[in-house]
Amino acid sequence: MINLLNNQMIEDTIQNIQNVYMMDSLPWVVGYSGGKDSTVLVQLIFNAILKMPEQKRHKKVYIISSDTLVETPLIIASINKTLMRIQEKALELDLPIETHKVRPEIEKSFWSSIIGKGYPSPRQKFRWCTDRMKIDPANKFIKDKVDHFGEVIMVLGVRDSESATRAQVMENHTIEGKVLMRHSTLSNAYVYAPIRHFDLEDVWNYLLNEESPWGNDNYELHALYQNSTGGECPLIVDKDIKESAGSCGNSRFGCWTCTVVTEDKALNGFIESGEEWLRPLAEYRKWLSEIRDNREMREKRRMNGSIYFVGQGDERELGLGPFTLEARKEILRKLLETQRRVVNPYDSDYELITIEELKHIRKLWLDEEDWHDSVPMIYREVMGRDLDWEYNERALFEEDQITDLEFLCDEHQVSMQLIKKLVNVEKNYSGYRVRRGLFQEFDKILKQDWLHYGKVEGYKE
Repeated sequence: MINLLNNQMIEDTIQNIQNVYMMDSLPWVVGYSGGKDSTVLVQLIFNAILKMPEQKRHKKVYIISSDTLVETPLIIASINKTLMRIQEKALELDLPIETHKVRPEIEKSFWSSIIGKGYPSPRQKFRWCTDRMKIDPANKFIKDKVDHFGEVIMVLGVRDSESATRAQVMENHTIEGKVLMRHSTLSNAYVYAPIRHFDLEDVWNYLLNEESPWGNDNYELHALYQNSTGGECPLIVDKDIKESAGSCGNSRFGCWTCTVVTEDKALNGFIESGEEWLRPLAEYRKWLSEIRDNREMREKRRMNGSIYFVGQGDERELGLGPFTLEARKEILRKLLETQRRVVNPYDSDYELITIEELKHIRKLWLDEEDWHDSVPMIYREVMGRDLDWEYNERALFEEDQITDLEFLCDEHQVSMQLIKKLVNVEKNYSGYRVRRGLFQEFDKILKQDWLHYGKVEGYKE
């Protein structure tokens, strides 16, 4: 049951937003995730600026949303539609508002990291995804504005009542007597949290009693939260706030690939509510989580060539490195098979992995001695068609030569992977008149071969 709207609190919040807006000439960068809190935030800012005289709308407001490229399909579709509507309405009303989506660089995307480089799928102790896919892209946008304007104000829809930890982090960043907070890592950026004093009831009271200025139906947003144990995954631009936010895995506004949690209640919730076409995604996510600690699919050493042990005494065992190339081939194949099974009724062009990611992964694999050039082959076998691949270089060896080399390695008990690394170094140095460093590279690779047990380190993942 929704209570009557607390009009005085809303009026005070809008007045506060207007006062802070007019306080200086610093542009605002507003984080929008598509969830309830960020929707309240953007709606309040939109209405606050709309109520101001035109001559006082003196600075830009950039509304940014993070697209990790693995967002839950229903949510990213909703975000795209909302950003378009906000931009169209802002242009119609001559408001200084721009909407933008920020994405990770291709080399830092989820699939480039896992399939391309062999990163293990994220877990609570090794949650590498948030920095690479959310914080870094948002901070890059902020830094670009800092370079142009000197300083910026980041406006976030965070609330003290979300958790005691979150409230403490907010308090630690608060400057006494000031409405703006310090950003933990960006020296020329400040943080403003207009709804930090709102509780959950205040959020829904406002959304369900105040019409969306750009024409969205907030009751549809409310329906997304019904019968869900998850909240929203905020756009995070501060590493301290990241630590207080925890995982987005149970959120309806997180990534469908999240393996930090054991069960993706959000994705399952969508399926149970009738979105049966999402089931292949849930099955793939579950499989990706299950293979994480499969020793047969992981290297015996880290990417830097070192090895480490976990546990104590007799229970100590060799730690796990990145996914092997063969494991990554299987991960890619199953992902493409999943893509073929998914029929998105809201977006016929929906892709689980982009062409740009596939091409980047191919480059990484070729640099990693994938003499078979497996990415085009796997894509062709699963998808039944080809992409516009670039074939600039002739293969190092023909298929029968690779087979002969494999037989020789087996006969002489030499690692084929080691031979591939040595040949690749020779290839990289070919064409140089002075090949200084060639033998040092050979020596480095020979010492890193896991059979020699390289350098032993304590457990850190």
